[in-house]
Amino acid sequence: MRSLVYAADPGNPWFSTEYLRDNSGTILAAVQEHAVLTGQTMLIATLVAVPLAVAAYWFRSLTGPILALSGVLYTIPSLALFAFVAPYLGTGTQTVVVGLVLYALLLIIRNTLAGLTQVPDEVRDAAAGMGYGRFGRLLRIELPLALPGILTGLRLATVSTVALVTVGVLVGHGGLGQLILGGFRNNFYKAEILTGTLLCVALALVLDLALAGVGRVLTPWTARRGSA
Repeated sequence: MRSLVYAADPGNPWFSTEYLRDNSGTILAAVQEHAVLTGQTMLIATLVAVPLAVAAYWFRSLTGPILALSGVLYTIPSLALFAFVAPYLGTGTQTVVVGLVLYALLLIIRNTLAGLTQVPDEVRDAAAGMGYGRFGRLLRIELPLALPGILTGLRLATVSTVALVTVGVLVGHGGLGQLILGGFRNNFYKAEILTGTLLCVALALVLDLALAGVGRVLTPWTARRGSA
């Protein structure tokens, strides 16, 4: 990222229009990197987590091991995880994405599995009576009915990922974390720290609201049920 142009420090304020004006390019680049890392993480995590949840749903003997493994990965401190992955993948964005994907798995797997197990037995029996096989029933009946749970997991994982992206600054790719860390390194420059923090919160809110909107479109019956 480009070196920052810091405003004069008349008391080191928390908000500085001069800082925003002089560093707009760097700020926008940080937001873009943060959003891209979050999007890549969620795409990969979804493609990995949903099949794992389906496997746990189909084969109950795998439920415990899958949830346990994803739970263990979720509890590993981010500093330790990035330190472990970096020697193998280097200090590029791959290291950040791999670490973030591992953290997102538990939230998506657990909520997807919960959504699948909540499909009523009579619905499954009716689908089987109509001639649907295991895959047909999954794609046409079970996954659509499990969408509320899946989307809940995606929303939780997305918000968590937005926060964790900042830790990627340890390997040089932390998006808005670059601003937060830069502020601390620059004699606790408050305007830079606050800008990175507020934009991180705003990005999490925007993505959460976007996924909530997608959920309303894809699962209109949940809105009708809530208003009933």
